[in-house]
Amino acid sequence: MKLTQSQELYWQKNLRITAVLMAIWFVVTFVVGFFARELNFTFFGWPFSFWMGAQGSLVIYVAIIGFYAWYMNRLDIEHGVAEVEED
Repeated sequence: MKLTQSQELYWQKNLRITAVLMAIWFVVTFVVGFFARELNFTFFGWPFSFWMGAQGSLVIYVAIIGFYAWYMNRLDIEHGVAEVEED
């Protein structure tokens, strides 16, 4: 089955945003944790490594999910594959 040019563009944009967001997730989850001892500065009154482990990474995860949902909704509308709500 041959994809149309619009479908290929949609899929490429989907893969690109997924790769970027997964890279951000990897950095927040593993890189910050790996270098936690070197992150010795105060952030909102707490050591940065503690703040990222306790709250910061969770905030970033929620932001990633929210951005992905917003972006994909916009991409669906752009390529005419958005779900239509029926009343």
